[in-house]
Amino acid sequence: MNAILIKLFATALTLSQVTTRPDAVKTQFDPVVDRDQVVQVLRDGCAHMRKAFDIEDINLDELISTAMEDPSSVAGDNAPKILHGLDLAELNTSYKQFCKGENPTNSPFDARAVIEFYNNAVKDLPSAEALKDTKLPGASTILDNSGKTYSEAFETNGRRRVLPIGEIPEMVQKAFVAAEDKRFYQHHGIDERGVIRAFIGNLASPGRPAGGSTITQQVVKNLSVGDDVTYERKIREMIVAARLEQIQTKPQILGLYLNGIYLGRGSYGVEMAARSWFGKSVAQLSVAEAALLAGLPKGPNYYSPEKYPDRARERRGYVLSRMKEDGVITEEQLAEAQKSDLGIKPFEQVRRDAGFYFVEHLGREARTFAGLESLTSTSYTVHSTVNSGLQRAVETALQDGLANYERGTGRVFFDGPEMNLAEAVKKFEAMPPTVETALPPPPPPEPAPTRGRKAALKQPLPPKPAGPKPAWQRALEMARPVLYDVHWPLAVVLSTGKAGTKVGLADGRVASLDAGAARGRLQLYDAVRVKLVDPSARAPRAQLRVRPAVQGAAIVLENKTGRILAMTGGFSYPLSQLNRVTQTVRQPGSTLKPLTYLAALNAGLQPNTLVMDSPVTLPPIGGTGDSWSPKNYDGGGSGPTTLRRGLEFSKNLVTARLLQGGIAEKAPQSLKRVCDIALEAQLYAECENYYPFVLGAQPVRMIDLASFYAAIANEGARPSAYSLESVEKDGKPVFTHPAKAPVRIGSADRVAFYQLKTMLQGVTQHGTAAAMSGISQYVAGKTGTSENENDAWFAGFTNEISVVVWVGYDNADGIRKTLGRGQTGGHVSVPIAKSIFQAAWANGVPRTVLAPPSPETLTQIADLPIDPRSGQRLSGGGFLEHFRKKNGQVADTQYNLVPRETMYAMRPDSQDGDYGNSEDGADVAGDYYGNRAGRNGSDLLDPFARNDTDPYASRRTQQRYDPYQNWPGHNRYGQAQPSPFGDDADSYPRPRRRDPDYLFGDDPRY
Repeated sequence: MNAILIKLFATALTLSQVTTRPDAVKTQFDPVVDRDQVVQVLRDGCAHMRKAFDIEDINLDELISTAMEDPSSVAGDNAPKILHGLDLAELNTSYKQFCKGENPTNSPFDARAVIEFYNNAVKDLPSAEALKDTKLPGASTILDNSGKTYSEAFETNGRRRVLPIGEIPEMVQKAFVAAEDKRFYQHHGIDERGVIRAFIGNLASPGRPAGGSTITQQVVKNLSVGDDVTYERKIREMIVAARLEQIQTKPQILGLYLNGIYLGRGSYGVEMAARSWFGKSVAQLSVAEAALLAGLPKGPNYYSPEKYPDRARERRGYVLSRMKEDGVITEEQLAEAQKSDLGIKPFEQVRRDAGFYFVEHLGREARTFAGLESLTSTSYTVHSTVNSGLQRAVETALQDGLANYERGTGRVFFDGPEMNLAEAVKKFEAMPPTVETALPPPPPPEPAPTRGRKAALKQPLPPKPAGPKPAWQRALEMARPVLYDVHWPLAVVLSTGKAGTKVGLADGRVASLDAGAARGRLQLYDAVRVKLVDPSARAPRAQLRVRPAVQGAAIVLENKTGRILAMTGGFSYPLSQLNRVTQTVRQPGSTLKPLTYLAALNAGLQPNTLVMDSPVTLPPIGGTGDSWSPKNYDGGGSGPTTLRRGLEFSKNLVTARLLQGGIAEKAPQSLKRVCDIALEAQLYAECENYYPFVLGAQPVRMIDLASFYAAIANEGARPSAYSLESVEKDGKPVFTHPAKAPVRIGSADRVAFYQLKTMLQGVTQHGTAAAMSGISQYVAGKTGTSENENDAWFAGFTNEISVVVWVGYDNADGIRKTLGRGQTGGHVSVPIAKSIFQAAWANGVPRTVLAPPSPETLTQIADLPIDPRSGQRLSGGGFLEHFRKKNGQVADTQYNLVPRETMYAMRPDSQDGDYGNSEDGADVAGDYYGNRAGRNGSDLLDPFARNDTDPYASRRTQQRYDPYQNWPGHNRYGQAQPSPFGDDADSYPRPRRRDPDYLFGDDPRY
């Protein structure tokens, strides 16, 4: 038996069952036992068909005879491909056997083959009951923190807004029924007349094949059995459709159809389609607009009014005529609709190229806090906390920072272009230019009056003459890059060779490319990422940008509320969906040191308390295990150092020694107090009981670290980070984030937090984050570098926001790859964080000098002048330190940990100071109290006298300025204090910095 004939008979067997015995459709036949039953089912089905056509006064025999008795009508080259190989004589014989009661001796019918094909086709048949409870996925609209549309969340093939059938106008319903399924309200899921007409039409007329599917069948195809173009799918579709009709009402089925059907422009369902095509709700559609939409299911691309307006107009006319025949519209409405324009609007779909990590996190919060199944389970309006401009800027800053790190360390590796557009260019070259690309250019603007040659040179360049866009530009515009959230421009290689590499930009300009690591490896029409050096030039220069191997993440948190204003969990979401802000933990390094200093300040130590920056060994906890002997980043020490300077220059030994009597009497007790603060601050669920904890050895989540730094900015009030403000459905509230004030961390008081805040501002003013000195009026924070430079951090804050940046390698492959010697938080992460702060100010976050103490704190502190190096109190001048008062008096703790006698005994008697480096490579040249020996051989200054020598001045120019001027911003009374640095980072010489691996001596002594 012919293979095609087997499939046709199996399909006929299905059709016969669903039309003659829909309540008892059999899905398995025995090839031997049930042979006669199958023959009878086929004969019953044929009799039913003949009766159905008799109702319409159509002679089915004549229709079939016309199609089959003239083989030339389908046997030639113009016959549909699906019918090639079909023996029409066998088909005609089979028709006579089953439909006319004849018993031909040469019957080609093989019941066994038909049954086996049928049985296999209906194996694992989907349940119609599943469709009864189907909830179509929807597209939720996500708003940013200003209430503007930021994004849409939807599943693949799920960009829709579901409406109850009762909210879809009857006129729209009838338009689709008229166009797609005239007998929808009469049949029981399968329109046998439509099936036979389609079959006969496909036999007799080559061209676009007709399907004959009902609306019910289309629902089943779209939502259950799939859209494979096979006989198997058609068989499964008919059975499930017949069963669906028995458990669902016609309006329910029509509702599934109208909400599920694809109608072009990425839109599913009539509501989303109405918005996409006409910019209005389906309830506002005119007759002509409804007819246009109803004509699209037959071929959304083929009849697209955007691409093929003539086809769309013709199809609309057909639908309108059917609507008139069915009595849906009047003759007058028909005439008016036929004359109307298509009326489509420009497509304004939200094309997101940023915020993917944020939106995914938003979805997690929707499930956790709002109890939603997902943001795509139906159509919601979601109010989020994201600042859209800042979000994009944060991603750009991180991407640039990671690229700059690899370029600076020579780690750039080019592993090929993002894509190649050669095929696309070839296609566009074969196409005529579009009307849009061939429009004449607009007239150039009238030049302003100028005088002289120099003035003329300052005039803007005249626009390039417009004309048809070159094929490469059109291909670039249509390209869909793999890294769709990378913010470097995509360019296409136009030439390579000795003359250099040229690339084309999306705006039509051609740029010279510095190919860098890809030199000699680029090919024609490779699409690559670039960074424009002079973006406004007519012929700009560009640098190649390569996807980095290093990773990073960043978060911006609003201090008072906990709103997440921006968050990026990696370099690019398509490369890795792992959100490193919320889903991973990393060793925080020195960004955790403020915990220890907070505990010390809360225990009564003052910022000028002297601590020995020298080797220390702490005994095993509980008498078991190993003792602990930490080291500074540079391996050295600088003797007695104030608490403030120990934090500013991230001294490991100072931090460790605070456990030795600085917080509690014994080191294990001190460690416990630090852990208590960490637990109350919700940095950890439990604290690992070992000393390296205080140096950041226990991994932490970035989002939790951001909340802790926000607490420092708030004098101890910790906010809970969140991104979901509220959710609405059909205008009704579903969830609203409860108003929740920050929770105070009771393990330390306001005074300790305020003192810590001023010390962290010293970090940005002249410490390990001195690259931020130009903005240190507004920013405080701490750098961090974990062991062997595995992680580089910056965590900091302004009055309004906290920012945390991390850079490092994922090392998921088990190969430990570090950032490299000297690649610390101060070198790698601080520049990224600085860009983020500046972007925040450019996107609506206020730029205010760091706040003075709160009224509650003000009564408990006193500002007194000290020498910042020795911590010695002065009678005037110097640096105003912020001291805790106890019983109305300032507690003097300067020598609590380093007795005065020890200081005198350690008085230096040589010219050589200890030239060491802090964790992040900042120059801390000087003796134990920070003074430097005179270069002319003079004696060192007295550690108890006021020190007027500037340890940060350039050794070449000997310019002097004091980085320990009064805290920029306000004094304790809220009075404005001028910044020693001004608003311009270069207005004063920056603190001198030294790379730990600097190999060239520049000291005059060498």
